[in-house]
Amino acid sequence: MHTIRNTYLRHSILALAALCAVPGLAVSAEKYPSKAIRLVVAYAAGGANDTIARILAKELQQSMGQPVVVDNRAGAGGLLGSDMVAKATPDGYTLLLGSAGAQTILPALNHKMPYDPRKDLAPVSLVAESANVLLVRTGVPFNSVKELVAAAKQKPGAYTYASSGNGGSLHISGALLEKMAGINMLHIPYKGNGPAINDLYAGNVDMGFSSAPVALSSLKTGKARVLAVTTKKRIRSLPNVPTLAEAGVAGYDFSNWYGLFATGGTDPAVLEQLAHEVKKALAKPDVLAALAGQGVEPESSTPAEFRTRVHQELLRWDRDIKTMKIVAE
Repeated sequence: MHTIRNTYLRHSILALAALCAVPGLAVSAEKYPSKAIRLVVAYAAGGANDTIARILAKELQQSMGQPVVVDNRAGAGGLLGSDMVAKATPDGYTLLLGSAGAQTILPALNHKMPYDPRKDLAPVSLVAESANVLLVRTGVPFNSVKELVAAAKQKPGAYTYASSGNGGSLHISGALLEKMAGINMLHIPYKGNGPAINDLYAGNVDMGFSSAPVALSSLKTGKARVLAVTTKKRIRSLPNVPTLAEAGVAGYDFSNWYGLFATGGTDPAVLEQLAHEVKKALAKPDVLAALAGQGVEPESSTPAEFRTRVHQELLRWDRDIKTMKIVAE
């Protein structure tokens, strides 16, 4: 009987050891998250990506019970920080607050990417979307998009538009307008949105694209007029301003989005958990107010929905940027 009991005990121990060796079934497995999470921002502190990341980090920290530390890794138009997350351990403890420019436009401009944007970053959820806004200086001979298009067709290349630099979202907005409206304007790239808008106010360029908060300031100065927004739908901060599609450029749709990514190969259950946390955060009134203050619209998604969107935009910009002959600086 003693021998039988020893044999049974030995077999039970072996069976338990085998069970613990199976991923996902380990008795001692740690519940996610069990330690601090690093949220990488691929741009300098103070910008839209950074501000949105800090709003989100605060909520995730409160709801998940672990520190969420924002880590700014600026450089190469968002490539440096994105690459860091792409090459991190795929355990959900290194995340990225990404954006349309770095995650879908940059790969179309840079064919020597240090990582595969489709495989090495795992989309978790959208966080927010924002529109670019078409501004024209006081004194130009048009008051609507239709009048702008008609004037540009009469004088190809005569009108100028400013952007924050070659290959950026503001440049893309203007180039897309040229392509879809069948017009030819002269692009003037600046080193940042501030210098571009200042030159617009000074009358040195005819028009430009900018963010919604800058557009709101423009309305107060009287130095520029707002003609349209680039998104498919009107935005809450400028409810009386039409979309470019409504204003006569059929099918025009361009938005800046911000979204949460993990390293490719991260457990799908962790991605789903993070997406759920983002959705909860975006339902809070104080979060909605904070995002509204940045001129962005809150927007969540499932990992699958976000993955589909990223894939579609990678295809779109790879095609359209070649057509528009845009070259990065």
